[in-house]
Amino acid sequence: MSRGPEPPVPGPLLFARFAYPPNELGLCGPDAHRELLERADASVEDGDLRRLAMAFEGAWPYLELIAHEHGIADPLDARVVEAYWIGNPFLRDVGIGAVGDSLEQRFRRAVSTRWPHLVELALAGARPHHNFHVFCVYPWVGLLRTGATDHALHVLERCRIRPGRVLQVQGPEALVRTRPLTWDGARLGLGPPRVDPARVGDAGYHLDRRIACGDVVALHWDWACARLDERQARALRAETARQLAFVNALTLPAPAVVIG
Repeated sequence: MSRGPEPPVPGPLLFARFAYPPNELGLCGPDAHRELLERADASVEDGDLRRLAMAFEGAWPYLELIAHEHGIADPLDARVVEAYWIGNPFLRDVGIGAVGDSLEQRFRRAVSTRWPHLVELALAGARPHHNFHVFCVYPWVGLLRTGATDHALHVLERCRIRPGRVLQVQGPEALVRTRPLTWDGARLGLGPPRVDPARVGDAGYHLDRRIACGDVVALHWDWACARLDERQARALRAETARQLAFVNALTLPAPAVVIG
């Protein structure tokens, strides 16, 4: 089953769909997961949703960076939000200097003498995509390289945005075929397809009520959080491949930087 392009989801609602899964777990953003879920389900786009989005200290500066580099006043413009969570040509056009400046403003004081590692990330061609933050800013890839593999690989797999094909939907649960992350002791890769459970609803609420059997979806933590059209699915697969190649090619002894 294939689906053509559809009218874009408003940026604040698209942001809520992807931000909700880690927020529900208490990993990032304000203590407002029920509010995010209710607004995503009801397609309520208002000032309160924008206020909540700005409180996501990990994601918001990347949105500001992408928007600024394209002369867009609103960091929650749908094209900007899509670039950060899924991927689109906006990422390609963000300059190395702008990425480096953004990383410096956010992290230089926190990492002190390890700042040259962040410089190398920028010079190597870092893009402001969520999976870059997962692989290169969070400490998990560095922990993999110390031999602490099981938990680190699990977190990387769940935290990254990953595509999957829905095989079955039953109530609030779905079965999704996806390719998991692998680690061979030196490099991250993608393994053969497997079937994983994913949530599509909770207590009658849904992040994306359009999700149905046969759809390609974006997975974040335990949720199938958004249905993807063919263009978006291609973009997420391509950006996934690029981010894996990027982190595998880094010369840092442990490319992740522990941030406070």
